[in-house]
Amino acid sequence: MKPYPRSERVGIKIQAVLSELIRKKIQDPRVELATISSVKVTSDLRIAYVYFSVFGGEERIKEAAAGLQSCHGFIKRQVASQLGLRYMPELKFLHDESFDHGSRIDKLLRSVSKESDPEE
Repeated sequence: MKPYPRSERVGIKIQAVLSELIRKKIQDPRVELATISSVKVTSDLRIAYVYFSVFGGEERIKEAAAGLQSCHGFIKRQVASQLGLRYMPELKFLHDESFDHGSRIDKLLRSVSKESDPEE
C-alpha cells in the first residue's frame, strides 16, 4: 500500500510540472515571479487547487492571478501531456496567504520583543 493517497501524489507531480513551466516556458512577465507553493487535488482527481505566492502588494497578486488565468489553456495542455492521466483535473489558481500571514505574525512578535526588552 502507498504511504499517502493518490490525490497527494498527483498534486506533487502537478506542482513540479507547473514550477518547471513557470521557470522555463511561460513568457508572461506577470507570472515570472510567481511561486507555486502547493497543489491540493480533490479525492476524485477532478479539481486541483493551485496555490501561488508573489512578493509585492495586492496589485502584484492580482496581476499574477490574471497572468496565470490567461495562460490557463497552455498550462493545462502542458501538464496533461506530462501527467498521463485519463482525466486532467481542472486547475483553479488561488493566492496562498500563509506567507503573508506568517510575516505579519513575525513582525508582531518582533515588536512585542522590542517592547518587553528594556535594554534595547
